[in-house]
Amino acid sequence: MPSLLAQTIAAIGPLDSDALVAAAARQAQLTKPAGSMGRLEGLGERLSGMYAACPPPIPAPVAVAVFAADHGVWAQGVSPWPQEVTVQMVANVATGGAVVSVLADQVGASVVVVDVGVAGEVPPGLGVVDRKIASGTGDFSVGPAMTAAECQEAIEVGITIANQLIDDGVQLLVTGDLGIGNTAASAALIAAMTGAPAVDVTGPGAGSDAAMVAHKASVIEQALDRHTGPRRGVPGAEDAALTLLAAVGGFEHAALVGFMLGAAARRKPVLLDGVIACSAALVAHALCPGVTDYLIAGHRSSEPGATAALAALGLTPLLDLDLRLGEGSGAVLAVPLVQASARLLRDVATFDSAGVSGRSS
Repeated sequence: MPSLLAQTIAAIGPLDSDALVAAAARQAQLTKPAGSMGRLEGLGERLSGMYAACPPPIPAPVAVAVFAADHGVWAQGVSPWPQEVTVQMVANVATGGAVVSVLADQVGASVVVVDVGVAGEVPPGLGVVDRKIASGTGDFSVGPAMTAAECQEAIEVGITIANQLIDDGVQLLVTGDLGIGNTAASAALIAAMTGAPAVDVTGPGAGSDAAMVAHKASVIEQALDRHTGPRRGVPGAEDAALTLLAAVGGFEHAALVGFMLGAAARRKPVLLDGVIACSAALVAHALCPGVTDYLIAGHRSSEPGATAALAALGLTPLLDLDLRLGEGSGAVLAVPLVQASARLLRDVATFDSAGVSGRSS
């Protein structure tokens, strides 16, 4: 029997062409000058194609899946924060005290926290989903971060979480993440997948100073020389992308890959957060280019790797607010815009229904 990953990839289809045509035709008849709502118009049409319905449903309920894990490369001094912050922040998110918790409440989204590889023990009774594969990845500066089996297991955790949320009625899935050291893994993935120099895609993450950023980039570059060789920047084959993900990614990156693929297979949009989600999206795209049809860039993280990843994916972010927190925070802020794009297409009157004259020429 094919693996859950293989079944999921096989189930991903293109946007519905009939719905796209109908949405464009309806958009042209709404009581406003053509193009006056900017990129929200195209987004509403894309939602029609995703849901295979014109007008599309308003994307609600909304759920943020926060995948949490630790990284062995932290031992190389790539973050100013102690590793135990990851498990502490898992508890903070789960109890409603984190930024993503507050913002999700603001927009009416639920939050599910999934432990896929936290180094510490998550306290019981918090409602955190325990899918821990290992207590953090290996140090990718000295060896692969994950085995192939661990990588696939983490991907399939993400697929399973997406399916569970969709089975519960969720219509818009939002990516979230937690993990000290995860911007180092993200920069490594982006450099590996795009061929960019590590120094160009490595940023301060959770507050590294210039010296630490330079050190982080050096650690990444040396690791990529070891892991990628001639495959760097050309991960065309599925096995090459999975090899790169296992070599330098994190458990949360792999879970996010599966989360995106799982949502796309069920024709549901995924709202991407920052650099961690964008790096995972590069891998998801390499595994199945059609997944990108279902991805919406919530914002442009100020981490330099995010811009490189978004460019490679051909995605334009809805917001650009110099955010770089992660957790899903920036994507959550974009939820009202996604919902507005669908509501405009559904609820704005047409020229005929409103008795408004159209353009004379």
